[in-house]
Amino acid sequence: PLTLLHLRAEHERVVVEMGMYGLGEIAQLAAIALPQVGVVTDVGPSHLERLGSIERIAQAKAELPQALPPAAEGGVAILNEDDARVRAMAGMTRARVFTYGLSPTADLWADEIESEGLEGIRFRLHHGEESLHVRVPFLGRHSVHTALRGAAAGLVDGLSWEEIVSGLRDQESELRLVAVPGPAGSTILDDTYNASPASCLAALNLLEELPLPHPGARKIAVLGDMYELGSYEEEGHRIVGRRAREVADLLVTVGKLGKIMGEEALKAGMAPGTVHLVEDNGRAIAVLRDLLGSGPGGDVLLVKGSRGLEMEQIVAALQVRVRP
Repeated sequence: PLTLLHLRAEHERVVVEMGMYGLGEIAQLAAIALPQVGVVTDVGPSHLERLGSIERIAQAKAELPQALPPAAEGGVAILNEDDARVRAMAGMTRARVFTYGLSPTADLWADEIESEGLEGIRFRLHHGEESLHVRVPFLGRHSVHTALRGAAAGLVDGLSWEEIVSGLRDQESELRLVAVPGPAGSTILDDTYNASPASCLAALNLLEELPLPHPGARKIAVLGDMYELGSYEEEGHRIVGRRAREVADLLVTVGKLGKIMGEEALKAGMAPGTVHLVEDNGRAIAVLRDLLGSGPGGDVLLVKGSRGLEMEQIVAALQVRVRP
């Protein structure tokens, strides 16, 4: 609600995140913000600890499309066609439904998705009889959903394709996953905004697909606790740990839950000398400085964990400031 207090006469649109920890909270926020357009991205295990089941998480997120005005009054629910629980919300709203995803059944969909490493991704967009090739500075193939959401919001608001593509290509956009320079010619993938099993797996996929500058360089995963997973907590961390073993040359885990990932990576066959289990960011920084200082240079690091861990401290400590 505080965001709305910053609105001024010159503002034409406002985009707000409807966060929640329980049932009824999104409905309450919607009663304050009175959104015309609502976007539901996915229903995952985040918040399981507080809500108890995936079904209740879906119920909570459905409060947004339910709160939208009717289609005749300009209400639009933008829903992820690729998530069955989100797709089901189409029957729970009076608003016009606009879907996006990777399936041709969506109103807006994408195919021919290719990663260009740190340069971004390219793909082909389809809407009705129209299609166009787009290249955007988002990292990782999974980021195509981010682009689709933005494009969908633009389309329902009446923007032209030229305006939409220009916005998607904007290098000044504040992205949650960015690459910054690190010590010894390394590259740090800063994905510290938050973490869930699905987003960690997507980030590890990005780490896997990025090329290294020379044969001696290494891929390093720095992974921290994932909070609010409830009954899925242990299994979620183990799944990420097994995937880290497949992708990373070195693994540094942070926190008590992060330790589960490290132990699972070891159990899956990762060499003991390549896994470092630490309790906090300070120790992680020290370990990483040693690893980067003793290596051949050119390493690629992924840093990711839940918001509560504040793992951006690790990025800030290691980042090499480049003078303009």
